[in-house]
Amino acid sequence: GTICLPTEHGIGFRRAGRAIGIKSVEMIHVKELPGLTGYLRGGCSPIGMKKAFPTFIDESCHHHAAISISAGQRGRQVVLSPDDLISLIGAKTADLTAK
Repeated sequence: GTICLPTEHGIGFRRAGRAIGIKSVEMIHVKELPGLTGYLRGGCSPIGMKKAFPTFIDESCHHHAAISISAGQRGRQVVLSPDDLISLIGAKTADLTAK
């Protein structure tokens, strides 16, 4: 699956695993990004990936009227409401950050 976090937080690997319903979560190697997602490092977006992976967004997104995510290219961002993003990609929210 895909995990989206606030930029100031790291991933809580155990929390994320529990939220997704699997035992172990790990980051993929940067060399695998283009083949799996269609994006290059620095331009990964939960919108428009080659394959529709289940996406999980940290629940803190609900504390904001708008959030910024990658637009699919380095240096390009899209600003939208968390509810619009969740609806658009069928994401779920959970506590995913390292504490």
